[in-house]
Amino acid sequence: MTDLDPGAAAFLGFLAFQRISELALARRNTALLMARGATEHGAAHYPLIIALHAAWIAALVIFGLGNPISPFWLAVFALLQVLRVWVLASLGDRWTTRIIVLDEPLVARGPFRFVRHPNYMVVAAEIFVASMVLGLPWVAVIFTLLNAGVLAIRIRAEDAALATLR
Repeated sequence: MTDLDPGAAAFLGFLAFQRISELALARRNTALLMARGATEHGAAHYPLIIALHAAWIAALVIFGLGNPISPFWLAVFALLQVLRVWVLASLGDRWTTRIIVLDEPLVARGPFRFVRHPNYMVVAAEIFVASMVLGLPWVAVIFTLLNAGVLAIRIRAEDAALATLR
């Protein structure tokens, strides 16, 4: 068994805490949106998203817990966290991990002024970069490709759902 690297353990602890906290926030926001009359779309692929992210984190833990962290990639990851907070702050209580459509104008502030799906861009980058923080380029490539496949499904479903508002 590989010795535990304290930096890797701290990084993975942060990542796990972040993802679990976001699921709780998403659940709360989903309930608030549904109470305002929103509807969920594309729920059939949601378990695939959860499975992908769980498998990715499991791979990071299994293969990266004994690895030293890369300061360069950790700095890139920190920058991505700034972008993540910007996305979440821009969406406010409309941020969720599900496709929830509310009959209100789309958010057009923050990064949404520049990019149609900034959250997906940040998450895709995080999957690659967090893997590289732990020196796992093969995990970065495999899960980036798997995520691209899931995002193709997800974005198609989200765009179709948003088209019902027009």
